[in-house]
Amino acid sequence: MFTEIIQKISLYAIPFIILVIPAYGFVRKVKVYESFTDGAKDGFNTAVRIIPFLVAMLVAIGVFRASGAMDIVTNALSPITNLINMPAEVLPLAIMRPLSGGGAQGVMSELVTNHGADSIIGRTASIMQGSTETTFYVLAVYFGAVSIKKTRHALPAGLIADFVGIITAVLVANLMFR
Repeated sequence: MFTEIIQKISLYAIPFIILVIPAYGFVRKVKVYESFTDGAKDGFNTAVRIIPFLVAMLVAIGVFRASGAMDIVTNALSPITNLINMPAEVLPLAIMRPLSGGGAQGVMSELVTNHGADSIIGRTASIMQGSTETTFYVLAVYFGAVSIKKTRHALPAGLIADFVGIITAVLVANLMFR
């Protein structure tokens, strides 16, 4: 019943939005097309402004992985991961996920290819991928787009949320799939 209702809503949601927005603009006497193109221009300017932040972050991630620092950190943290029953193979994903969504996707793809999607490693990685955020990416791109240099509590709050997401992913995977 609930699934059928959601499927019906999903079927008509996008056409509804496409019709309602111009109709609402017409009623409010807003030039919808001009507003849309102005927004698109702002989006392009924002994309150009965040390119330096993206390049800097991607280079740092590449250096981190290529230098072998990832392996050193993974080996150093393995006693802790063993305590919480976290597969050691998933630790690079836990480290990479706050840094880069694309890098984390590459690590996860490698895990699923090597261990299988239905393995405890694949399932833990999948849950972890869905329950964490690309914290440094978000800070670099979104705060950089609006020229915020002092992030205050955003970084610690994001990293705490990522840590909770990682621990929760391990716990849920162990409870449901072991």
